[in-house]
Amino acid sequence: MLERIKPGPSERKRLQEVSVALISRIESMAEGCGLELKAMLVGSAARGTWLAGDHDLDVFLGVGVEDDLEKALELARRISPDHREKYAEHPYIQARIDGFEVDLVPCYLVDDASHLRSAVDRTPFHNRYVKLRIAGLEDEVLLLKQFMKGSGVYGSELRVGGFSGYLAELLVLCYGSFAAVIEAASLWKPGLKLDLEGRGRVEQADPLVVVDPVDPGRNVAAALTLNRMLQFALAARTFMARPDIEFFFANPPAPLSDREIEALMEERGTLPLLIEFAAPDVVEDVLYPQLRKAESAVKALLERKGFSILRSDVISYGNRAALLLEMEVWRLSPACRREGPPVWQADHISRFLAAHPKILSGPYIKDGRMVVEEERRYAQAADLLAAELASLSLGRHISASIRSGYKIYAGVELLAIKDDGYRIFLVEYFQARCIRPDAA
Repeated sequence: MLERIKPGPSERKRLQEVSVALISRIESMAEGCGLELKAMLVGSAARGTWLAGDHDLDVFLGVGVEDDLEKALELARRISPDHREKYAEHPYIQARIDGFEVDLVPCYLVDDASHLRSAVDRTPFHNRYVKLRIAGLEDEVLLLKQFMKGSGVYGSELRVGGFSGYLAELLVLCYGSFAAVIEAASLWKPGLKLDLEGRGRVEQADPLVVVDPVDPGRNVAAALTLNRMLQFALAARTFMARPDIEFFFANPPAPLSDREIEALMEERGTLPLLIEFAAPDVVEDVLYPQLRKAESAVKALLERKGFSILRSDVISYGNRAALLLEMEVWRLSPACRREGPPVWQADHISRFLAAHPKILSGPYIKDGRMVVEEERRYAQAADLLAAELASLSLGRHISASIRSGYKIYAGVELLAIKDDGYRIFLVEYFQARCIRPDAA
């Protein structure tokens, strides 16, 4: 395994050369404009826990607590013409430099992790903590990271809800080896708490609590969802029962063809509805929570009106985003029943009847209440969405995109979208499997 995932000497040398030259250039530029700044390589590249082929660098631009982060950001903008400004807690620069994807992140050089001015100020402390302890365990971290990737649980971004690289490193430090992590994780249950330094002040009721050794009030595993935690535990358990190198490598699915999509829809007998719109220009950790909020709002609307949903999901691809709703019941009868107030509440009955003028049957009495049967306003789920989607609370950025325009695809209309990322998403949606069938 290590021969496949561990960077070779030439790859390590290349990363070292690029990072040293970049840091020297940044500090030289800072000195030239009179800015006191310390450039730092952080993350897995600095700690020797990066996987082969991973050409991402995290370089932090540290300034004094009394200085202005905007000055560091302005310098970062000048590092490379091939860059994009992105936003998390505060702006940072993502650049392409000498074949590497580089995040240039301004931060404050605080003297203690308890005096943070922004969340990213914690990262240099993480770097120091791990570097002092990880020597001799780097290969164990590589194995764990690759196993997590193969299991589909690696990545703390909100789109994934899985394990961060720092969390993987802490797990190896806690248990001592890849094998020990797997053995322990196979028995994990929600409510587990790990505290390497025994100083934790974390009170969150998260599925897994791993106390941050440099900030005892923080849970490093806060982004880990219950589903991802248990998916990892199940993968560990099945791997122990039947070890196989394939656990480390998820076979990337091929995009579904038109014929395959049609066959799946026919086999399932459901109606997929896809609401597609322009993806807001925000980072994924802002976009995906809003997509999930929009998903919940749309599901609530459909179910409130009598439609039934088997499952749903969200996706962004290219410059588009979409909500997918797989409908079990997408067509209702034209007639529906409305129950009113008790018969003896005369005033309420008058208002009830006035609110339902298009009566098909009734009014009649059932179980002491006035009842009418009237024509349903929206008998098709797609018609309901078209009429009321824009009025829902979908999240600030999603609502703005929806108001600017959207399209609803129903059933075979989904074939009109040819994007490979979207079609791979359909594979993952329809297959929906946490472990290989032969490993269950």
